Amino acid sequence: MGKIKVVGLGPGDIEQLPFGVYQLLKKEKPLYLRTKLHPAVEELEREGLVFQSFDTVYEETDQFEGVYEKIVQELLDAAQQQDIVYAVPGHPMVAEKSVQLLLENEAGISIEIKGGKSFLDDLFQAVKIDPVEGFQLVDALDLNQDELVVSQHIIVMQVFNEYIASEVKLTLMEKYPDEHVVALVHEAGSKNEKIEWVPLFEVDRMEGVHNLTSLYVPPLAVDERTKSFQTVQYYMDAITGENGDVWIKEQTHQTLLAYLDEEVREFKTAVENDDSDNMVEELGDLLMQVLYHTNFGEQSGYFSFEEVIETLNKKLRRRHPHVFDGVKAETVEEVDAIWQKIKAEEKRNNL
Repeated sequence: MGKIKVVGLGPGDIEQLPFGVYQLLKKEKPLYLRTKLHPAVEELEREGLVFQSFDTVYEETDQFEGVYEKIVQELLDAAQQQDIVYAVPGHPMVAEKSVQLLLENEAGISIEIKGGKSFLDDLFQAVKIDPVEGFQLVDALDLNQDELVVSQHIIVMQVFNEYIASEVKLTLMEKYPDEHVVALVHEAGSKNEKIEWVPLFEVDRMEGVHNLTSLYVPPLAVDERTKSFQTVQYYMDAITGENGDVWIKEQTHQTLLAYLDEEVREFKTAVENDDSDNMVEELGDLLMQVLYHTNFGEQSGYFSFEEVIETLNKKLRRRHPHVFDGVKAETVEEVDAIWQKIKAEEKRNNL
């Protein structure tokens, strides 16, 4: 069986290419590139570098995910015949899907990671942040607002063009203020490095294709994280803590039941009046009551908020096999039958 040596082309021009990687590229053949659309490749071509790129695969494959599958299969087929070198932008182990697929291969091909330079160090330097404060690296093509931690530095990679930037902007605006100042970082660390600090709502005002552009989103201060559940927990811990609210310290599970009933009635009224603004407020009040009770549970040592969430998550997963496990349930009656069966099993097992 053959071997695939995987190297990184670094984040920008040839000056950022590690010398060991440069020597390997010049010496070992055959060489495959995931893409030749990289500043270092332009300079290496002028030095006579011979390679095969997979740029045509991007044009021929309908589904973006399928691009990596096809590239990997061609690499594995080639490695069956002889040892090869595969070069990718940046560092092979930083946000490189094709490399992850190669490492998972079951064809018996040995994968050797030979290194490279990630764009992250240069980006940290460009926007002057210390990653020890906590950061998230996310893909613009797979951005999920529910997974963002707004108290940390966020780096969104692969912001290729105006369309992707627009999708990223809309997702981030679900968590961040429209005016939150962010940075578009182009070709970090290279001689062509460019940093644009703009309000979030302006990030999609870009033209052309930018293969080496990332978006940096600074963290929000505590009082700005108004859309974060972590902020709710922070406030609630302070209110119910040792130096917190005097009134809540005098309450118990029993004394708060009347307030819970009141909030349920007020939410019911909001629903009956089709008052969506009031529904939002009353649901918040209901959540506040839930958090009061979980804090009492934590302070007494009987249970914690995490136990409540764990119990709920397990129940949601367990009671919806027709959503998660492929069990057929196309009518309300079929769903009800599944629920009754599961609840009976839960009762037997004391769940």
